[in-house]
Amino acid sequence: MIKVKVSLRPLVSKINMPTVLKTTILPGDSIERLFIATQVGEIFYIGEEVIRTFLDIRPRIIKLGVSSGGYDERGLLGLAFHPEFYYNGLFYLHYSVAGTQGSGALPGAFESFKPNPCDAKTLNLKWINREIQYDHIDTVEEWILQSNGQPQKRRTLLNIRRPFLNHNGVNSLNFSPETGKLVLTTGDGGSGYDPFNLSQDDMEIAGKIIEIDVAKSTFIDNPPVVTRFNELPVPIQETLTVIAKGVRNMTGISFQRGYNQYIKYVGNVGQDLVESIFSFVHYKPIPVTRLVQASLMKSEPDQEGFINFGWRGWEGAFPTSIIKGCSANPALEEKTIAYYDEAVKTSVRRLQPLTSYYHKDDRPDKFEGTALTGVQPYMGNGIPNLTGNIVFTDLAQAKESQLPVRGVLAYTRVGTDCKLNDFSVIETDYNFGSQSAYYVSLGTNLNQTRLYLGVYGSMKVTDFNQGTVFEIVP
Repeated sequence: MIKVKVSLRPLVSKINMPTVLKTTILPGDSIERLFIATQVGEIFYIGEEVIRTFLDIRPRIIKLGVSSGGYDERGLLGLAFHPEFYYNGLFYLHYSVAGTQGSGALPGAFESFKPNPCDAKTLNLKWINREIQYDHIDTVEEWILQSNGQPQKRRTLLNIRRPFLNHNGVNSLNFSPETGKLVLTTGDGGSGYDPFNLSQDDMEIAGKIIEIDVAKSTFIDNPPVVTRFNELPVPIQETLTVIAKGVRNMTGISFQRGYNQYIKYVGNVGQDLVESIFSFVHYKPIPVTRLVQASLMKSEPDQEGFINFGWRGWEGAFPTSIIKGCSANPALEEKTIAYYDEAVKTSVRRLQPLTSYYHKDDRPDKFEGTALTGVQPYMGNGIPNLTGNIVFTDLAQAKESQLPVRGVLAYTRVGTDCKLNDFSVIETDYNFGSQSAYYVSLGTNLNQTRLYLGVYGSMKVTDFNQGTVFEIVP
C-alpha cells in the first residue's frame, strides 16, 4: 500500500477528553461548524476561530474516575444531530447518569474476570440480582435547540443498566443516511471476555447495534431502567430494530456512499490479540418485537442477513484466547481457546473482518496496537492517496515502549473480495515533544472531505484539560 504522510493542524487545545467530533450547520447559520463533546459533559463548537459552549451537562454525568484510579469509559459518549437539525433543532445524547453508581456485577476490578476452560462455572456465569448488582445507568435522550438558542431536554428514549464501568461504546450515536434512524452502538457491558455472554443473547441490549426510530412517539417520557429488550414497554419496543450482535465495544458506525448504496463500517475493540474493522452493505435488521416474540415462544427468529461479529467466541478473525506466560521461556506465550463451544457455534454465522491489526506484530512497516478508537471513510481530494479509503486510529502503539506514548493513524482500502485487507500506517509530522499523545477520537465533516483527530495527554479522565483537536491536512 502507498505510504501516506499528513500534517496535524491544531484547532483547539487544553480541553477535556474529546469523545465525539462532528460537524453540523446551526439553525439560521450558513457555515458547517465542528462540534466537540467531552467525556466529562461539555459540548463546544468552533465559530470564527473562537470556541463557544453549546451545552454543559457536567452535573448530569456520573462522577468519573473515582473507583478506577482516574481511568474511566463512562461519561458523555454519544452526540448526534438529527438529519433535519437545521430545521427542527433536534439532537441526541448518550451518557452515564449522575448518582447511579453501583457496586458492579462481579466483585473485584472491572477487568479482572478471566474464563478458565477447565472450570465450567466460569464459562456459564449469569448476571443475577441486576437491580442491585450493576455499575451505572446509561441514558439516551432527545434534546432540542430552542428558538432562543438554549438547548433543552425533550424526552428520554432509553435507560440502560450496565454491569461494569467499561465497554459503553464511544461516538455511540449516529444517524443512518439509509433509514433516517438513530443508530446506537454500545458494548458488551464490560469487564473482560464478556463474562455473561450478553453480546450473543438476543434479549440483551448489551453488545448490539440498535436502530431507534425517533420519528415515532412512544408517549413515555421516562422509560424504565432495563437491561433486556423484553423489559421495555411495548411502545418503546416498537421503535427499535437490531442490526447486529456479537459486539465487544464499538467506536460508532460510519457510512460511505457508493453506487446508490451505503457501505457501513464499524470497529470492534479487541480483547488481548487483535483490533478489527468490519464492513457490510446488505443486512436484515430484526424488529425487537419479533425478538421478544421468539423469546416467548422459545424459538429462534430467522437470522438470515442478520450481522454477527462473533464475540465472545471470536475476537476478529481469531477464536478468543487467553494468554499465559510460558514458564520454560518467558519470551513466549501460550494462547488457549477460551470458549471453544461458542467459537464453533458462531463460526459460520459471523462476519469476517475487513482488516485487523495486532497487539503483537514484528513486521517492520506495521505497529502494535492497544485499542481501536475511530473508523471513518475519507472522500476528500486534499489527501489524494487517502481518497475513498478508510482511516482509523489506535489509542497508543505498544511497540515503542519508551515514553512518551504516541497514538497511531492508519488506513485500509475498501475491500470487495471478502479477503482480509492489509493496512498501512499514516505518517504524521506533528511534534508532541515530551507530552504523551493518546489518539482518543476520530471525526469527519458532513460530506467526509475533512478528518478531525482528538488527542489526549493522559489515559485518565481526571487529568483535566489535556486535550487537543486537530484537523488532518496534507
